[in-house]
Amino acid sequence: MTQEAAHSTKQSNSSNLPLLPTTVVGSYSVPEWLERLKTDYYLHRISPVHLAEIHDVAIKAAIKDQEQAGIDVVSDGELRRDNDIDYLLARIPGVSIPDTSKSYYYDYYDAEVPEPLPTGDTSTLGLVDDFVFTRSQTDRPIKFSFTGPFSLSRRIRNSAYSDRADLVRSLAHALNAEARELVAAGATRLQIDEPFLAGYPDDAGLAIDAINLVTKDVEADWALHVCYGNRYARPSWEGHYDFLFPAVLDADVGTLVLEFARKGYGDLSLFKRYPWERRLGLGVVDVKSEDVETADVVASRIRRALDVVPAERLIVNPDCGLRHLPACVARAKLKAMVAGAAAVRQELSVPSKPARAEPSAPTLTEES
Repeated sequence: MTQEAAHSTKQSNSSNLPLLPTTVVGSYSVPEWLERLKTDYYLHRISPVHLAEIHDVAIKAAIKDQEQAGIDVVSDGELRRDNDIDYLLARIPGVSIPDTSKSYYYDYYDAEVPEPLPTGDTSTLGLVDDFVFTRSQTDRPIKFSFTGPFSLSRRIRNSAYSDRADLVRSLAHALNAEARELVAAGATRLQIDEPFLAGYPDDAGLAIDAINLVTKDVEADWALHVCYGNRYARPSWEGHYDFLFPAVLDADVGTLVLEFARKGYGDLSLFKRYPWERRLGLGVVDVKSEDVETADVVASRIRRALDVVPAERLIVNPDCGLRHLPACVARAKLKAMVAGAAAVRQELSVPSKPARAEPSAPTLTEES
């Protein structure tokens, strides 16, 4: 079996989407009022039940924004999650968080693993409830994402494992159990986010091995998102995606979701050098800038990628999550993204006109 054939089971469930489908990476704009109320919760000013109701309202609005923008595959906006780490760490058995108070909701917990994590095939992370709620709010395809084991491990004080790689693998097993339950609940598109990996490029092989533990025996349309960080709308690291290759070729996922709009499209050359015969999620709007791209700019970025990746293997998305953008900017960027993708889709659907025949030269006769 070839490498690409081995990964083919992770590439299904896309036939019902249009050419150049649009999606989001995961998070959506967090309104200022939601930030205040989340912080109020940690200051014990509102109850968990009240906060859950507030989250429901915010998620409904985020889904509606995506639908009205014309996004093909939507998310819940990850609005129940304070940041990219804590929502999961607080739910993984064996992760100790002695102090669960925060002065600001977006801060990270101080988490520790004092003993090896328990093993088992059941999960208590509760992501299934989040997916089921999202499924009840939209008829569109849903992408459900969660932070990957490598990035989670970078926010844990490890007191249990002599080799940090064992911690990463243990976290992967916990996420695998949750992924199984998500698929049993009807999830078909799952994405693993590794926002910390760019800061530890030498660990790409370990991260990919752990990703394959997460996806093992879970039949879903898997994606992997790797960016350069997006905390407070600033990159945490700089560089190029060459650190991912060739290790990422072994990732058991059908789509690789990368940022390009902010940093340029030079790394597209990697897809000429390496045989990535799966889908590419192309970042076409910069989530670290409030400047709104035009549809023409988005279309030009898609056309550039089409020089390297065929249209049937290209997905159009923002660089990263939209968490730090004002809602009006996030909506405008998504609308521009949808319009740009539609323009290129139309170009691809219109057959090129045959070249007009040159008029034949007049025949010389005796009368001439």
